[in-house]
Amino acid sequence: MPARADECAYVKLRRLTRCVAQQFDAQLAPAGVKTTQLVLLSEVARLQPVRPGELAQGMGLDPSTLTRNLRPLLAAGWVELGAGVDARSRTIRITAAGRAKQEQAQRHLRIAQRALDQRLGTRRLAELKLLMDESFDILAAAA
Repeated sequence: MPARADECAYVKLRRLTRCVAQQFDAQLAPAGVKTTQLVLLSEVARLQPVRPGELAQGMGLDPSTLTRNLRPLLAAGWVELGAGVDARSRTIRITAAGRAKQEQAQRHLRIAQRALDQRLGTRRLAELKLLMDESFDILAAAA
């Protein structure tokens, strides 16, 4: 399909992110994890112990989306909910099984990244990443 300069930016960005996600998910499939799950698992590992609200805010998710995305990780035993600082709060931690899954998936992620580098070219990908970072900073500052 030919590119259209007047096409909605949102539509174009969604199309690109879906295309990239499909390629990364295909590479991650042998590890039994999706890109969205790996990102969440990695954030929990980085921030743990982390309260659900802090994790949602840090990832730019609403709490209900975080809860829905955590369910398969909890069911698989990759993360666990523990007690927080008081009786009403909870914290999330990665489990040993979650760390093993994360490490396995990271190997597949590196393969997916190399494939994307080859298809788009290192220079183009670096420019795209820079443009995305700059655009995010501008939009986040305005929010």
